[in-house]
Order: sequence, then C-alpha cells, then structure tokens
Amino acid sequence: MAKLALTDASISINTVALGDHSNSVTVNYEIDSIETTAFGSVGHTFAGGLQNNSVEITLMQDFAASNVEATIYPLVGTTTTLAIKALSSATSATNPLYTITGAYLASHTPVAGAVGELAVTSLTFTGGTIVKTTS
Repeated sequence: MAKLALTDASISINTVALGDHSNSVTVNYEIDSIETTAFGSVGHTFAGGLQNNSVEITLMQDFAASNVEATIYPLVGTTTTLAIKALSSATSATNPLYTITGAYLASHTPVAGAVGELAVTSLTFTGGTIVKTTS
C-alpha cells in the first residue's frame, strides 16, 4: 500500500484556489452519536445523527487582490463552500475530493505573528455537509 506525503494539497475556499498559500489543512468528518439505549439494555446503543464537521486551514497571509485577505475577510459570520483534495491532480478513487457546503467561519485574525515570522491566519470552519467524490 502506498504512503502519502502531503506536499501538494488542493484547497479552494469560496471557489478561490488557495492551496499555494497554505501549509496546513485538516478535514474532520464526524457524525453525532445519538444514544438510543432503552430500559432493559445491558449496554449503551447509539444511532448516527447529524454531520458535525470542521475544517482547519492555516494560510500564509497575502493582501493582494483575489488572494487570502480578499477571500477570507468577507466570509466571517457567513457560510461558504470548501473543496479539498490531498493532491492537486485529478479527482479519483486514490485522490478523493471533499466538498464541504455550508461551512461557517466565525472568526479570522488578519494580522498575526512576531518580528521576522511569517504572517499567517489560522481558520476553523464548522458545520456544513461533506460529500466525497472519487471521479
């Protein structure tokens, strides 16, 4: 089985390709567990509930038009669509596309860093629904 070094991820936020401005991405796919344990049970039982997703992205700040700040700033307090792949090559069974629709961005830190450090913004998108595409 092949191993993958994450070196060329594809990240699109609100249809703007920002993979070349990112150095970290995490897609968390989760389904809430709803307890269905009834009287007489000898152990807990559960059923799947709603998706409870989150996406964490670290972007290297860029204030140029159509780049990081111009894309992210207007999204605070709204929902958007994210499209993420481990590789920038074509979507396939070995390179699935994860499309997160309705992801909410609560906050953004436009300026962060110390003297001589790279200016970055770390974003956490919550909610929405994930669809995995393999073709």
